[in-house]
Amino acid sequence: MSVIIFDFGGTSVKYGTWSQGQLGNHGSFVTPTTWKEMKASLSAAFTELKTKVTNVQGVALSLPGVVDNEKGEIRGDSAIRYIHRFPIKAEFTELFDNLPVAMENDANCAALAELWQGSATDVDDALVIALGTGVGGSVIVNRQLVRGKNLVGGEFGFMQMTPEGTWSTMGTVVRTVERYNEHSRQEPITGKELFDRAEAGDELAQSEVDKFYHYNAIGIYNLISSFNPDRVILAGGVSARQELPVVLTKRVTNLLKWAGLSEPVVDIQVSRFSNDANLIGAVKNFMDWHPEITIA
Repeated sequence: MSVIIFDFGGTSVKYGTWSQGQLGNHGSFVTPTTWKEMKASLSAAFTELKTKVTNVQGVALSLPGVVDNEKGEIRGDSAIRYIHRFPIKAEFTELFDNLPVAMENDANCAALAELWQGSATDVDDALVIALGTGVGGSVIVNRQLVRGKNLVGGEFGFMQMTPEGTWSTMGTVVRTVERYNEHSRQEPITGKELFDRAEAGDELAQSEVDKFYHYNAIGIYNLISSFNPDRVILAGGVSARQELPVVLTKRVTNLLKWAGLSEPVVDIQVSRFSNDANLIGAVKNFMDWHPEITIA
């Protein structure tokens, strides 16, 4: 038995299948600009995936925003604004041949993946920080996901970093690259190229990379001093960079010493699944919502 999975991001929609305890059939498409185009792309991918696995039991969705699976809607705001504030789950169900559908916030999906099979399997309390187009997050207390009264627990990206900027606008690779491209006035580059240029001595790249680490260190410092978790787990594409937890551990430790708060242990690790965390967590969420369905 299988589940088809979609993970909505600001720049791309990733998809895959879960069958026989494994994630497979990875793919993606550029995030469309309208809901009509999105549905057409989802339908095409769904049709293709159905031919690659047998006995599809449902569809698991990882989505940005305040995702309310019970009410079947997405509140709040995100980089994909057209998916908010209408009965989207009902439309998903119709689009996916009336199969059972379960949806959850993308950062919460990442946390569920870490709790289930990842970097939080051996701790009770953890914070998951999803560094993508924006900054998402999740709070885990006593091995339970804390969604909050209004389902906005863990929305770390709204933390104010400057008078004009939040963690999401100041501390992601996407925004860092945008600032570099704006000031360099050369051919636009990617995030990987930005880090490569910084290592090669490009002063502007070094300055922007330093700001990236600075804002993320401040965010993690604030969270550690507030929650004192067993572990902080970094998810998202940038978590694949080996130096990320090393640099942030040093910077956060220095901030804690600066504040005179030496007791917290700074345990910063990366997601075991990197870009696949949201997909795997969406499967766990589907299983939690549909315990009557056995997924092999």
